[in-house]
Amino acid sequence: MARVAAAGEGQPRALMNIGQVLDLLRPDFPGVTIPKIRFLEDKGLIKPERTPAGYRKFSGVDVDRLRYVLRMQRDHYLPLKVIGEHLAAIDAGHEPPPIESVVPTVPKVALASDGLPSAESFARRSDVRLSRRELVKIAEIDEEFLVELEGHALVQPLRGTGQYDSDALLVARTAKEMAAFGIEPRHLRAFKAAADREAGLVEQVTEPLKRGRDAAAAARAQEAANEIAALSVKLHATLVKARLQRS
Repeated sequence: MARVAAAGEGQPRALMNIGQVLDLLRPDFPGVTIPKIRFLEDKGLIKPERTPAGYRKFSGVDVDRLRYVLRMQRDHYLPLKVIGEHLAAIDAGHEPPPIESVVPTVPKVALASDGLPSAESFARRSDVRLSRRELVKIAEIDEEFLVELEGHALVQPLRGTGQYDSDALLVARTAKEMAAFGIEPRHLRAFKAAADREAGLVEQVTEPLKRGRDAAAAARAQEAANEIAALSVKLHATLVKARLQRS
C-alpha cells in the first residue's frame, strides 16, 4: 500500500485551489467532484487551509489523503468511519489496521474424500447474496462475460431480488477458468442441458415421496433428492474420467 503522509507532516508548501486538486485526482478517480471533496472535508478526513477570504488551499498532504480515501472506497468498499480511523492511526505515527474484505465470504462446497460433492453439500443452503457489481468483481469477470452467461441461462439472478447466490458465483468462476482453454459460454449449453436432464430425473424419482400423508414426507423426499444428486454427479464425473483415460 502506498504510504500516506500524516496530517501536518512536512512537504513543500505549494498550495493548490480545489480546481487544481480536482485535475490531479480525476485521471485516477473520474467520478470525483468538487462537492465530493467538500463532503470529505466536512467529515474531517482532510483539513485544507483557508485564506482570509475563505478560499480552500490544499497541500500535497491533503491530495495524498484524498487519494487514500477514494482508493479505500473504490477498491475495498470501506465506510468513511473506518477510513477515518485509518487516517487517525497514520496521524498518530502508527500503521493503519489491516484491510479486511467487506465483500461476502463465499463458503466452500463440502467435498467427499474422493473429491466429489456429497449429499450433505447438496443439502447445504447458502445465504450469500451478491449484487451484480459484487459478482463481477469477486468472479473476476467483466460485464460482457456475465451477459453472455445469462444469455445461455448459465447464471441467473434470484427471482424477484436481482441478486446472485454462491452457485451463480461458482458457475461464473468456473466458466471463466474454462474460457482460458477456449471453451466459451456458448459451448457450455451442453452442460446446462445435461444438468437439466439429471435434475429432471431426480425430481421424477422423488415426486412420489412428496405425496406421502405424514409430515415428514417432504423431508424424506428432499433427503432422497440430495442422495441421488450426489450419486448422479459421481457417476457423471467417473464416466467422463473413464472416457478420457481410454482416449
